[in-house]
Amino acid sequence: MARHLELGRRGETLAKEFLEKLGYEILDENWTHGKCEVDLIAYKDRRIIFIEVKTRTSNSFGEPEDFVDMRKQKLLLEAADEYIYLMNHQGEVRFDIIAVLFTSTTNYKIKHIEDAFWPSPI
Repeated sequence: MARHLELGRRGETLAKEFLEKLGYEILDENWTHGKCEVDLIAYKDRRIIFIEVKTRTSNSFGEPEDFVDMRKQKLLLEAADEYIYLMNHQGEVRFDIIAVLFTSTTNYKIKHIEDAFWPSPI
């Protein structure tokens, strides 16, 4: 597996463990619809949360969360709409970002940004 893919999977695993410790129920991992993959889909407080995990080894070009651009947000909205439809979810939803920044091979920082964005359907 390519190094950047390994790093991404490692970040997703750390994000999942982080959320579970906070009482989130993980519903799905790497759920795909069309061109979009939702890294984590969680449930807490009667709300479905769609989570994009961004993992980096440096913030030289910006913080990890800065890389969730409008194109990615629109894809996440499209996938979320399909997931909500399939699950017949009638409650609230939220879009979060979890940024994982490795400061060394074993040390990292996790930043959880709740309600990070609400993608526009346009």
